[in-house]
Amino acid sequence: MAGDLSQIVKAYDVRGVVPDQWDESLAELFGAAFAQVTGADAIVTGHDMRPSSPGLSRAFARGAAARGADVTETGLCSTDQLYYASGSLGLPGAMFTASHNPAQYNGIKMCRAGAAPVGQDTGLAEIRELIEGWLESGAPQPVADPGTLTGRDTLDDYAAHLRSLVDLTSIRPLKVVVDAGNGMGGHTVPTVLAGLPVTLVPMYFELDGTFPNHEANPLDPANLVDLQKRVREEGADLGLAFDGDADRCFVVDENGEPVSPSVITALVAARELARNGGTGAVIHNLITSWSVPEVVRESGGTPVRTRVGHSFIKGEMAQTGAIFGGEHSAHYYFKDFWNADTGMLAALHVLAALGGQDGPLSGLVAQYDRYAGSGEINSTVADQADRLAAIRSAYEGRADVTLDDLDGLTVSAADWWFNVRPSNTEPLLRLNVEARDETTMARMRDEALVIIRG
Repeated sequence: MAGDLSQIVKAYDVRGVVPDQWDESLAELFGAAFAQVTGADAIVTGHDMRPSSPGLSRAFARGAAARGADVTETGLCSTDQLYYASGSLGLPGAMFTASHNPAQYNGIKMCRAGAAPVGQDTGLAEIRELIEGWLESGAPQPVADPGTLTGRDTLDDYAAHLRSLVDLTSIRPLKVVVDAGNGMGGHTVPTVLAGLPVTLVPMYFELDGTFPNHEANPLDPANLVDLQKRVREEGADLGLAFDGDADRCFVVDENGEPVSPSVITALVAARELARNGGTGAVIHNLITSWSVPEVVRESGGTPVRTRVGHSFIKGEMAQTGAIFGGEHSAHYYFKDFWNADTGMLAALHVLAALGGQDGPLSGLVAQYDRYAGSGEINSTVADQADRLAAIRSAYEGRADVTLDDLDGLTVSAADWWFNVRPSNTEPLLRLNVEARDETTMARMRDEALVIIRG
C-alpha cells in the first residue's frame, strides 16, 4: 500500500476499492491508529454483508488489540446498530461498510464513545498522519499486554432500545413492504418489527454484498421501482427502502408514491416535539423544504438551519441540545440515540403515526407537503467558482431577493428559493429549488440551470 492515503481518507470516513486501494494489512494499521488516537482501552466494531467486510473488520480488531485495546466484535450489524453499541457501551466504535457503493468498495465509519463522530477535525486527520508515517518507517511494535477480542450480539438490545423510544402499543394492523436491497435491513428489520401488528412483506432480505437486484441507494428513483410496484400489488399501507448499511430509510405511500425526506423530517419533528412537551430545537439543513421550519414552529419548537452533512448536523445537535435533526438525504438524527442517525427509528415513527389513525399515509403526510420542489439536480461544470459567481452576479442587488453563503449560494425570494452547492469530490454543482407552486418552481429551476450550464 502506498504512503499517501488521500484517495481513501475522506472528510468523514474511509472509503475505497478493495484490494486495489486498501486491504487487511492497511485495516490493521487503521485499528492501531484508531486505538492510539482515541486513547481507548476498549473499542467496539461491526461490519456489513460485503464479502470483504469480515476480514477487514477482524484485521482492524487485531491492530487495535496490538495497541492494548480490548475489542468487542458485534459482527454483522447495521451502521445505526454500531452507533447503538458505541452509545450503550460507552466505547469508541468502527463500522465496516461502504453504504450504497458498489460491491468492490468498502470503508470505515468511526466514532468516539457515545457515537460522537470522527471526521477530519475530530481525529481522522491524525489517524491518517499516523498511518502514513508507519507506512514509511514501519508499524509500531505490539504492546507488552495486548487487548482481547470478544464477540457480542447486540441486535436484540438495539431493537428493544428503538422500540422504547416510540409508543407503538395502540397502532392498528399494517401491511408493510420493505426493500432491504440485499443490505443490512434484511438483518435488522425482522427483529425490530417482531411482535408488532405488522404484516411484513420482505424484498431482497438475503444478505448479499454484490447487490444482485439493484443498487442499495434509495435516493436514486431507479432503485425504488421494484418497491413501488410491490406496494401497489400487495395493497400495502406503505413501503420502506433501506440503503446498504441500513442507516437511511426512504418511504413510499400506499400508492407507491415517494414521500419526500423533508416531509418525513417534518412529521417526525412534530412527534418528537410533542413527546418533549412542545419545546426543543430541531436541526434541518438548508436544502430541506420550507415546510420543516414551519412545522417546527407550529409545534412549539425552534428550527435551527445548518450546512449539509452529518458532521454539521451532529455538531449543531450537540451544541444546541436539539431533540431531532433531519436531512434531504433521508438521514434522521435523534437526541435519544446519542445524536446519531437512524433510519429505523424514523421508520418506527412513521408506523406509529400511520397506525395511530385510520387514514392512508398519503393523507397523513399531505399536511407536511406544502411546496413544489425540484429535487437535487447535478450539472457538470468546468469551473465551479466561475458559475457560482455568475449566479451571484445575476441576482445580487435585486430588492426582492436575499443571498446567503452558509453552504454554497442560496438565493431566496418571497415565493421561491434555490441553493447551488459545489461537490467536494467531483466537478459538479448541485441545484435544489423550491417554490409555492409547480409553475414558479419550474421557471426558477430552468432560469438557474441556464446560468449554471452556460
